[in-house]
Amino acid sequence: MRNDDTEKVILVTGASSGIGALSVRALARAGHTVYAGIRQTATRNATAVADLTRYGTDHQVEVHAVELDVTSQDSADAAVDRILAERGRLDVVVHNAGHMVLGAAEAFTTEQLADLYDVNVLGTQRVNRAALPTLRAQGSGLLVWIGSSSTRGGCPPFLAPYFAAKAAMDALAVSYAAEVLPFGIDTAIVVPGAFTTGTNHFANAGAPADVDCAEAYDQRHRPLMDDLGKRLAALIPSDADVSEVAEAVARLVAMEHGTRPLRTHIDPSRDGSEVVSAVADRLRADFFRRIGLDNLLTAGSSL
Repeated sequence: MRNDDTEKVILVTGASSGIGALSVRALARAGHTVYAGIRQTATRNATAVADLTRYGTDHQVEVHAVELDVTSQDSADAAVDRILAERGRLDVVVHNAGHMVLGAAEAFTTEQLADLYDVNVLGTQRVNRAALPTLRAQGSGLLVWIGSSSTRGGCPPFLAPYFAAKAAMDALAVSYAAEVLPFGIDTAIVVPGAFTTGTNHFANAGAPADVDCAEAYDQRHRPLMDDLGKRLAALIPSDADVSEVAEAVARLVAMEHGTRPLRTHIDPSRDGSEVVSAVADRLRADFFRRIGLDNLLTAGSSL
């Protein structure tokens, strides 16, 4: 089902690679006009921009790179302003931008944690502040948040700063869901599991700045840390494909307002997040009913 017969104008953040790039392409194939939010489009990510342009030409779809650094409010404002100038509207925002770190929690400085929150959490707030005035004025829209099964499922060690940031983003998304609903804006949280191929999360993961502290943990945990990626990969079926996450995003965009599930899990490792989320979201919905906030729930607010 679709909201209407026209294509939507969509912004995907963190779209230079991985889930973001896949989502841009899946949404474009579905007939939408998609803006891929990419930082440093003229330098560091020029190749990604060229690949996107070539994809649009080869497949005759509407994809466009837009300069977007989610750590800058000016950049977020400029990206949304460009989309509005070119298209006159914005229908969907996909919050995908994020960064992962790998290492002992203690060995990361507080500044490193702040930087991680800046991208994974504050970045969504900057983009929302740039985009939501338009969505509210339109009386329609959709916020899609790319979360993580670690928020409520199995969470291995040595990823604590990333997991903490994803949990904070999830909490923000849940609050937004109720607050923006009266403006005709839906919320959908997509919850991927630990895909170890098809993304650059592990390859580009940040490392602790406190080398001495990290070494102390390495001496106790080196085999475990070296094998963490392999241990996670062993849980994932050989036919698991991270593009399933992008296809899930496209399906959510196609659904009618008010019918979208709050959470969509794509977790081949089955780490338990879906089970915990079903309980947590049901309790939230029950609590809303007890305090008379039924009007801030949709049919998909809980399973």
